[in-house]
Amino acid sequence: MDSTNKAEQAAVAALTQKVISAWAYNDADAFADVFTEDGTMILPGLYKKGREEIRTYLKNAFAGPYKGTQVTGKPVDIRFFSSEAGLLLTQGGVLAPGESEVSDSQAIRAAWFVVKQSGEWKLAAYQNSPATTSLPAPGSTSVS
Repeated sequence: MDSTNKAEQAAVAALTQKVISAWAYNDADAFADVFTEDGTMILPGLYKKGREEIRTYLKNAFAGPYKGTQVTGKPVDIRFFSSEAGLLLTQGGVLAPGESEVSDSQAIRAAWFVVKQSGEWKLAAYQNSPATTSLPAPGSTSVS
């Protein structure tokens, strides 16, 4: 791996820290600004397209259900498809007020599709899913 690739990996991995910091300050603007203008955010039961939809959602969430929470995450894999597109896989989750470790019910794995725009890595699409909960079997209403 050459030093350029290491620098690009570090720049992509730094996106996680930008998100963690924005969340810590309940800063919906800083959170949304990590995304491209037409970026998407998919969470269980949620789909938001565009920086403004993401910003609005987070402003409301930080005032309501996410108030006082923190997020954590760390890269588990980074790969590039070109010099301007890549994939970052992370594991982490949401910490309730007073928690120092992510509970099983809040643990997630996430995929971050990243693109380089004007020399800066941005998040084009983000999706997470529960790390410890399975989907129901097809045709079933219970979780396996």
